[in-house]
Amino acid sequence: MFDPVIAPSGTLLGLLQRGRGDGTLHALAAPRAEALAALNHCVLNDPRHDWQVENRSLYYARLYLDLHGGLDAIDHHLFRAEDHFDTEESRTGLALAVLGHLAAYGRHDALDLLRRYAATGANWAWALDELALRDDDTGLRALAVPVLARFPAGPEGDAALASVVRDAFEPRPWRLWADDPRPAVGARIRAAGEQGSFDRWQRQLRPSGPRPGWSVRAVFDWAQQALERGTEMHGPAARCLTAVAGPDDRPLIVEAARNGPDGARCAALHYLAEVRDPVVLDLIEAAAGGPDRTVADAAVAAFERMCVDEAVDRARGWVHRPDALGASAAGVLACRGGTKDTALVLGALREAVRSEGPDTQRLWTLVDGAGRLGIVCAAPVLRHVYRETASSHLRGRTARALAATDPSYATGFAVECLWDCEETTREVAALHAETGDVRVAERLRRLAADPAEEAEVQTAVRSRMGPDAAAR
Repeated sequence: MFDPVIAPSGTLLGLLQRGRGDGTLHALAAPRAEALAALNHCVLNDPRHDWQVENRSLYYARLYLDLHGGLDAIDHHLFRAEDHFDTEESRTGLALAVLGHLAAYGRHDALDLLRRYAATGANWAWALDELALRDDDTGLRALAVPVLARFPAGPEGDAALASVVRDAFEPRPWRLWADDPRPAVGARIRAAGEQGSFDRWQRQLRPSGPRPGWSVRAVFDWAQQALERGTEMHGPAARCLTAVAGPDDRPLIVEAARNGPDGARCAALHYLAEVRDPVVLDLIEAAAGGPDRTVADAAVAAFERMCVDEAVDRARGWVHRPDALGASAAGVLACRGGTKDTALVLGALREAVRSEGPDTQRLWTLVDGAGRLGIVCAAPVLRHVYRETASSHLRGRTARALAATDPSYATGFAVECLWDCEETTREVAALHAETGDVRVAERLRRLAADPAEEAEVQTAVRSRMGPDAAAR
């Protein structure tokens, strides 16, 4: 999947792509045709950089409801010829998830689209998972024959079917079909389920892949061989060392961390960091400044896992380094530093935004640190990150930091956060938004009554409401 092109944050499309609450508010105030065009663009061209940590589907589904939007654009997108050769989930996953939410809200046209796509579409398994949560038994039973037709009778088709049944995210349709009296349906599904269970048992009984021998040197050889095959096994190798290494092995491990081959060196660094060996910080500094990128990255990762006070003290000296270890040191201070580190964390936050922009990964811990340490003078840069980042997950973390640092948050960003695409952001807003704004009181009531809303959000909403359900 290519990185999406995100429109400027001051445009309606840019707001909707980011999933900001202001996107919904602006869409409801804009001409309906313009708002629907922007909404369809977002749903048909997934704007998320990482769909595994960012939410959009409920946000877009709610806006379809508010705009009384039709589903012709989604229909055309799902059933166009491209679906037969571009089978990546990223092309249709967001649209199917939006349809799932709309079906849960009672939109029968969305339910019909999901049924049709589950029967004929390339990403049928996603559509079937959505239906498993929303459709009735009759609708699901009608899909048994078209779904099974995807798996021709024979060894290959039966093996593929067994794999799909075994790994199904939502098992309800398969359990329903297993009770079908027709031999071509029920008997075949039951046989596939039994084969999948047998395959799982075989994998557990005879795990595949190389395993290290029972000695420190054997573990180092295993880690090196894995790296040469293109697989980094530093963490598992370090855990193996914890099981096999004794006090007499320390000189060998320290030497491997200092001068060993890359795989062994990375494993040794992780192990020494895990056991809090006093020499490891010097070894990490040397490795991070070396020419080998694999070893340098492993050294930084090992340092980030250390929770001892000595690591925090060393971070204060490393935070000004212009390399990955300096960035990591800033993150350590943000997560585990004290009030005396506020200037260092603030400086790292400003520098990260200035040099790398509002979407860099290192901002996640720095934003959290600004909130944890209550750095009030960080509010201006946090507001900039909130407005500009394309990551709704980072924006949510920024909203939490603003709640702790910005006195204007309750009457400002917290209001729009009640319409945000991320449930954690809505939860923070529900706890802090100033209810003197009439929009806030009405929105809290709607969130409390919405069956699709997350339980944590509704708990936060109800903490702000009196016995008569009037927001206070």
